[in-house]
Amino acid sequence: MPFITVSALSKSYPVGNTHLTVLRGLELSLERGEMVAIVGASGVGKSTLLHVLGGLDAADEGAIRIGDTELTALEDAAVVAYRNQNVGFVFQFHHLLPEFTALENAEMPMRIARRAAGPRRARAVDLLTRVGLAERLDHRPGMMSGGEQQRVAIARALVMEPTLLLADEPTGDLDEHTAETLHELLREMHRERGLTSIIATHNPRLAAACDRILTLEDGRLRAA
Repeated sequence: MPFITVSALSKSYPVGNTHLTVLRGLELSLERGEMVAIVGASGVGKSTLLHVLGGLDAADEGAIRIGDTELTALEDAAVVAYRNQNVGFVFQFHHLLPEFTALENAEMPMRIARRAAGPRRARAVDLLTRVGLAERLDHRPGMMSGGEQQRVAIARALVMEPTLLLADEPTGDLDEHTAETLHELLREMHRERGLTSIIATHNPRLAAACDRILTLEDGRLRAA
C-alpha cells in the first residue's frame, strides 16, 4: 500500500467576484522512502500543493492519506498536532527567528512541543553538527550566510523526526555552488533519516537527482 495517497484533490482561491482554481482533481501516490520532485511554471500551484499536503492549508475537495492517517478527515487541532509531529517543512526563505541563535532556532519545534530541555538541545546539536554547523551554534541568523541559514532551516525541519519532508524551492534563493551543496545535503538527509520527500523546484539538477519528476500543469500532476 502506498505511503501517500491523494485522491481528487481540489483547491481554489477567491479572486474578486470569481475563484481561481489551482488544484483540479489532482491524484498522487508515493511509496515510503521515495524522493519526488514537483516541477512546473511559477504560479502554477506547487506551493499550494505542498501546503495542502502538509496540513498548512485545507483542500476544498478530495482526500489525503499519509500512512494510516486520513489527513483530510481530521479536525483542525488534530491536523496541527499531526503536522507538528510528522511533517518537516523547508521553504525558499528560511524564516529563522533573528533574535535567536542557530541552536535555539533548530530546537524551536521541540520547545513549542514542550519537550524537555536536555533532549531537545541534544537533538538540535546533533542535527546542526550533521549539517556542518557545529561551530555556528551560538550565531544568530544575521551572522550567517544564506546557505548556512538554510542549513539551520533543514535541521529545524528534521528535529521532530518527521516521516514526511516537504521542501518548497529550498535552494531558490542561493547561488549555484551553495545550491548544489544543499542539494547533496538534502539527498543525504533523506536517505539517512528514512524520509519520504516531496520537493517543489525549478532547479533541473535537484529534480534530476530525485526518484521521480512530476509536472504540475492545469491543476493536475503528470509524469515529466
